[in-house]
Amino acid sequence: MQDSTEAFLQQAVRHAVDTNAPLKIVGGNSKSFLGRESGGLLLSTLEHQGIVNYHPSELIITARTGTLLADIEQTLAEQGQMLAFEPPHFSDKATLGGAVACGLSGPRRPFTGSARDFVLGCKLINGKAEVVSFGGEVMKNVAGYDVSRLMAGAMGTLGVLLEVSLKVLPLPVLELTTCFELNPSDTISKMTMLAAQSLPVSGLSYNGRILYVRLSGAEKAVKAAIGKIGGDAAMADRRFWKYLNEQRLDFFQGDTNLWRIVVPPATAELDLSGVWLYDWGGGQRWLKSEEPPRRVFSVAENAQGHAVLFKGKDRSGDVFQPLNGKLQELNRNIKQAFDPAGIFNPNRMYRDW
Repeated sequence: MQDSTEAFLQQAVRHAVDTNAPLKIVGGNSKSFLGRESGGLLLSTLEHQGIVNYHPSELIITARTGTLLADIEQTLAEQGQMLAFEPPHFSDKATLGGAVACGLSGPRRPFTGSARDFVLGCKLINGKAEVVSFGGEVMKNVAGYDVSRLMAGAMGTLGVLLEVSLKVLPLPVLELTTCFELNPSDTISKMTMLAAQSLPVSGLSYNGRILYVRLSGAEKAVKAAIGKIGGDAAMADRRFWKYLNEQRLDFFQGDTNLWRIVVPPATAELDLSGVWLYDWGGGQRWLKSEEPPRRVFSVAENAQGHAVLFKGKDRSGDVFQPLNGKLQELNRNIKQAFDPAGIFNPNRMYRDW
């Protein structure tokens, strides 16, 4: 039998399709700053809550998308498990749907996987007001495209997410952090060296002066790794990783444009002015800068990466790395297939869709 909130959401989408009225889809609204401004009638999934299935022994959880992330994480922690991609909250109203739609992953991402990697299946309302399901509670989906993973990072432009199934992982027995005081020119090589070794690394972040190295896993392995790499554990603030992920560090304060630049981890320092913070072992770089967007996008592209204006004073222009050629065509075709009338979060990612 269809859940009452699911029926309401489907009816709202059907009405929007019939009247050609765009919808602005939100959950807890904790990441409303991300992306371009989107117009349309507000459609909230926040009331669509609840864990549908949870199989601790199979490392799988399925929940409705309005379910609070905090509730999911508490349920998992009670069974000694976690969302290994460490989705940031930014608010106590953060939901599962928002975490998947924004596709953000925390410091553990290079070592365990991204949000997209943990999505096993989903249920959604498409642009024809149909309730459809993709994937499932399985480890592999080999029938054509892994459609459910397209939802990770789609910013709600492909449909109204109703349920998501995720793979989860056991909590580490022990987690320790050690620190190294380094100059920027030595940091990239140090992080590359640490990531290449057989160490239980679960975080590599550099704030411009100190390299933080987090190790997670079995007690014996973590202590052995600390003994091998050294560093100064006394310099480590136990709140650092939480504050980094939730952007509570001093670095993230202020009204300067905040850029998120993703490049191959070993990439040399980028020729952009501003203040930097490195995460993901150098693969994710935060930049506070007033450089023109066109220049930031160009530098990121030349470094075989991409940039996002994560928090900006002007969100009317390009926020995500501009698409060209076949990539642009592919994205347009996917959008057209899921949302032929263009009613879902129009212009949230790009100007014309």
